[in-house]
Amino acid sequence: MLIRRLDPVLVDQIAAGEVIERPAAAMKELVENAIDAGARRIDVLLEKGGRRLIRVADDGAGMGPDDLALSVLRHATSKLPDGSLDRILTLGFRGEALPSIGAVARLTITSRPNPASGRASRSPDEHRPEGIENERSAESGKDIAHRIRVDAGRVEAVRPASHAPGTQVEVEDLFHATPARLKFLKGDRAEAQAAVLVMRRLALAHPEIAFSMRGDHLGALDLPAEPEGPEGEGRRIAAILGSEFRDNAAPVSIERDGIRLRGLASLPTWHRATATDQYLFVNGRPVRDKLLIGALRAAYSDTITAGRYPVVALFLELDPARVDVNVHPGKLEVRFRENEAVRSVIVAGIRDALAGAGHRASNRGGIEMLERFRQAQPAVSSGFQPGRNLAHNNTGQANFAAQRPLAFAFPDRPERDSAQISDGFAEQAPFQAEEAHSLPPDQSFPLGFARAQFHETYILAQTADGVVIVDQHAAHERLVYERLKAARAGGGVPRQPLLIPAVVELDPASIDRLLDAAEALGAAGLEVEAFGAGAVLVREVPAVLAHADIGRMLRELADGIAEWGSTGGLDARADYILKTMACHHSIRAGRRLRLEEMDALLREMEATPGSGQCNHGRPTSIALRLSDIERLFGRS
Repeated sequence: MLIRRLDPVLVDQIAAGEVIERPAAAMKELVENAIDAGARRIDVLLEKGGRRLIRVADDGAGMGPDDLALSVLRHATSKLPDGSLDRILTLGFRGEALPSIGAVARLTITSRPNPASGRASRSPDEHRPEGIENERSAESGKDIAHRIRVDAGRVEAVRPASHAPGTQVEVEDLFHATPARLKFLKGDRAEAQAAVLVMRRLALAHPEIAFSMRGDHLGALDLPAEPEGPEGEGRRIAAILGSEFRDNAAPVSIERDGIRLRGLASLPTWHRATATDQYLFVNGRPVRDKLLIGALRAAYSDTITAGRYPVVALFLELDPARVDVNVHPGKLEVRFRENEAVRSVIVAGIRDALAGAGHRASNRGGIEMLERFRQAQPAVSSGFQPGRNLAHNNTGQANFAAQRPLAFAFPDRPERDSAQISDGFAEQAPFQAEEAHSLPPDQSFPLGFARAQFHETYILAQTADGVVIVDQHAAHERLVYERLKAARAGGGVPRQPLLIPAVVELDPASIDRLLDAAEALGAAGLEVEAFGAGAVLVREVPAVLAHADIGRMLRELADGIAEWGSTGGLDARADYILKTMACHHSIRAGRRLRLEEMDALLREMEATPGSGQCNHGRPTSIALRLSDIERLFGRS
C-alpha cells in the first residue's frame, strides 16, 4: 500500500475531531481568543445548543485584512513571538482553532482594529502577548472592518464590511461537513448547558471582563465587569456560585516556593453530589487536571462525607516556565515540573483554611430545619396536648417551673444518680468541665452555653443571637479523633498494655487484612499479631480504648480495610484507624450529661479545628438565629 500525503482539508477535519469535539469546545476556543485579544466585553449567542449558530462578539484588538487572511490558516499564530513553548502567557497558542472550525462548519469572521483596546491589531485565533506589534495591520485597514468566510475548508477572499471596532465570529451549522460527528452530540439542552459551564469557568477566571450569554434553553447570563482585586473577584464568585457558597466557604491564601494559591473552599458540611462546581485555574486557565483534583480530594479526605464533593474556586499561580500547558488538545490538563510542590501547596492551603474556620459548619442545616418547621407547624399544633406535655398546677395553668432545667426526664426512663453519670462521663470523655459555668453567658463563646439535653442525644445551647443544637456523639467523636491525631504527630498515641491480652476470633480473610495493616495499626497504638489459625492477639491498645470492646472494633477495622484495599498511604490508613477508634471511644447517643459536661464539650469544640463536622463529614451542630425563630412564631 502506497503512502501519500493527506489532503489539507481532510487534515483540518481530523484535527477538528481533537480540538472541536462539541459546540461548547468551539465556543471555548472563540471566547479564549477574545480574552487574549484584550476584550473588556464578550457577548455569546447560541442557537440549538450551538450546533445551528455560535456567535461570539468582543471589543478586543481586532484585525486588519492581512491578519484576517492568516487567522484561518493552520498553525498561523501571533502568540509565540519567539517560537518557544517554554513560557506560554496566553490561553491559545497553537493556531488550530479557527482552521479546525472552518473545516467542519461555516465560519464567518468580521473584524475591525480597535485602537481603544491598547493593543496592536492581532489575530483573534492566536493573539500576541503585550508589546508585540503587528506592523503590517497597523499600516493597512486600521479604520475599516473586513470579513472572511470559510465553508468546510474552502476559504473565500477577504472583503470590506461594516462592523464596530473589535471582532465577531459566527459558526453556523457545526459539523455539517462531517455529519457522522452530529450523531455523537447530545440534545440541544444538554449541549447548551455544557456551553454554560464553559462560560462560567472562563468568566470566573476573568472577573475584569463583562460576559453575556443568551440562546435556546438558556437563562440569560449577564455578568458586569468587576474591579481588579479580591473584592471584584469575590463578587464574581458570588455571582457564579451564589452568595450562599461564599457564606459557607473558607478563604484560602498560601504562597510557598514561588507557588501561590488563593480563592474559596467550601466547609466540609457544604458539598454537592457531583464535582461540577469545582473550579480550578492555573495562571488564569480553567483546567480539569488529575493532579489538582487528587490534591483536592486529599485535602478533604479527613472531613467530607464519602461520595460527596466540595465546592471550590481556587486560583493557582506560578511561573509559566514551571507548567506545560501543551499536553491536551483541549488544553484542559497541564503538567507541572514539581508535582509534589504543587500538591503540597493545595493540600496545605485548604487544610489551613478549614482549620481557620474552627468549629464552623455550613448554615444549610439551620435553613433546612426552619423549612421543615414551617411545613410541620399545623401537625405540631394539632398534636399538642397540655395534659400530657406539661405539668399543671391546681389552677389549670402550665407549671413550667416543674420542668427540670438540667436534663429532661421521661416517664419510661427514670433518672440515674448524678454521681454515676459524672463518673461514667469522666471515664469516656477525658476533658475538664468549666468551673465558670455559673457565670452569665459570655458573648465570646460562639457555641454559647448549654441549657438542656433532649432525647439524651442532643445538646441545646443558647448563644448571643440564637440557639445551637449539638449532636453529642458526632461532636465528641471528632474531638477524640483530633486528640488522637495530635498525639500521633507529637510522638505517638499513648498506649496501655493489657493485663490479659485479648484474643479475638475472626474469619481468615479479616485476619489477613488486619495483619497486612499491622504497621498502620501500630502507628495508631494498636498492636495486633497472629494467634493460631482463626484468631488475633491484642497486647496493647491506645490508652483511651482501655475499656472499649476490642473485638467489635477489630471487626469494624477489618471491614473498613476491605473497602480501602491497597489504596492510600500509611498516613491515610492510620487516619482511618484513628477515626474508628474515636467512634468507639466517644460519648454515645443515650448518655445523660450534666450541664457542666455539656459546656465542657462546647468549649473544646470551639478550640478544635474541624469540629464543625464529624469524622464522616456530617455536621456536629446546627445554629438557628433568634430572628428566624421569631418569624416562625409570627413575632417579626
